[in-house]
Amino acid sequence: MNLHALRIFYEVASRGGVTKAAEALHISQPAVSAQLRNLEKELGLTLLAPHGRGVLLTDAGETVYAEARRLFTLERDIEGRLAHYAAGRSGRLRIAATYLPANFLLPGWLARFTAAYPDVGLEVTATNSRDAYERLLRYEADLAVVGGAAAALSGISREEVLADPVWFVVPRGHRLAGKHAPLAELLREPFVMRQAGSSMQELLLALCRTHQLPPPAAALTLGGQNETIRAVMAGFGACLSSALEVRTEVERGDVARVFVDAELPANPIALCTRAGDPLQPAAARFAELARQQLPGGA
Repeated sequence: MNLHALRIFYEVASRGGVTKAAEALHISQPAVSAQLRNLEKELGLTLLAPHGRGVLLTDAGETVYAEARRLFTLERDIEGRLAHYAAGRSGRLRIAATYLPANFLLPGWLARFTAAYPDVGLEVTATNSRDAYERLLRYEADLAVVGGAAAALSGISREEVLADPVWFVVPRGHRLAGKHAPLAELLREPFVMRQAGSSMQELLLALCRTHQLPPPAAALTLGGQNETIRAVMAGFGACLSSALEVRTEVERGDVARVFVDAELPANPIALCTRAGDPLQPAAARFAELARQQLPGGA
């Protein structure tokens, strides 16, 4: 069936005549009449009969008109849904995130995103940086939020959006709590260490190498940040921690900072995407909203 001719027939039937349909479609009346004749010939049915200055639907015409109305209503619905999707207001958003952003950045970002775009379905996977990159490359995630300076896999584009400071912290009541101290002195204290390969462990060891100092003795080695901070609070020793992770405990007075005579590195947080692959609309809206919530954001 010629859908262009069917649309013309639908307009004629809806508006009650060829003249009004031609005006609405911005084509000539003879062109409308020709398309109607072609449609009737194609179907082998008479669809319209003259009625005064207008037209009257035959029984066959009523049947075709009812189906055409369903078809073009569906078309408008599809167009509306796609426009909503293209504006980033529907669809789904899949995010892979490492521990730090998943726990300390994404909750606030996602709450604001959901308030602005309630019809977007959200799926967040907390994982390590390598798996986050691989999920992107396998199209199992639309974007990733990755903490740490680990190199991205080939095919991944990183946009560093935040440099999270790192702090040395000690138990409250420690002799260095809230004080300035030489880095070498602090490193002679027992430390609660993170497991090998963690971003904090790598930053601490890199700092020791930069200043040609031996690494601190490990009073305890733990895998997670929560366990590490609890161990510091219990008095096991000092630790190097992300400011995002430990700020609340410092403000409550559960632990205290030590200010050293050395510039401490920052822990980068990056929005990661597939290189050369434009973000889907909802993912683009989320990235835009996330940037606005960062220090210095618009």
